[in-house]
Amino acid sequence: MLAVATGSEHLTRAMRSLEAIFLIGVEGVTEIWLVRHGDSYHEMTDPVDPPLSSLGREQARRLGARVRRVEHVAVYSSPLRRAMETAHALSNDVVVDGRLVEMALDISEDGILDFKETNESAVSRMRAAVEDMVAAHPGERVIAVTHAAAIVACLTDVMRLETGQLRIMPYYTSISTVRMLGDRRMVGPLGDVAHLE
Repeated sequence: MLAVATGSEHLTRAMRSLEAIFLIGVEGVTEIWLVRHGDSYHEMTDPVDPPLSSLGREQARRLGARVRRVEHVAVYSSPLRRAMETAHALSNDVVVDGRLVEMALDISEDGILDFKETNESAVSRMRAAVEDMVAAHPGERVIAVTHAAAIVACLTDVMRLETGQLRIMPYYTSISTVRMLGDRRMVGPLGDVAHLE
């Protein structure tokens, strides 16, 4: 029996060490929840800066119920209407940060996306925004409501991937987690939509 207990203690220590490598349960870690805004395309009335659709408002309501159950110190948002409406479903106190906007793009008549902003530019501004959140809220959880391509740019940077290597499309109100401590940056859960199930 002693051998089993000793083996399980070694396994437990090994798992705690592995979790620490990924900044899980480590004191002083700042956790950023990158949240994509709710749906704004169903029933769209304003293609330039659309509000949330009825579906998007329900998604944001469900996200808000989830967020209120966890400790967090701040909610940041892109200034675009769909992000602001999502953020206000989470908190009345929202910090607007223009760096959280979607990557600039044009959409052709046949629906093809043509990104006008380079990935490097999006990575740079998202990195700066996240680093400023970490500096303002060390060791805390912060929620940043932003947009799909901006989230992908940020995650690609944290994961040290080349542009186009991360094949993920964050769903509406999904949560993708980034943990930071000093110069260490790790990705946690990606595209979490448990609140929508």
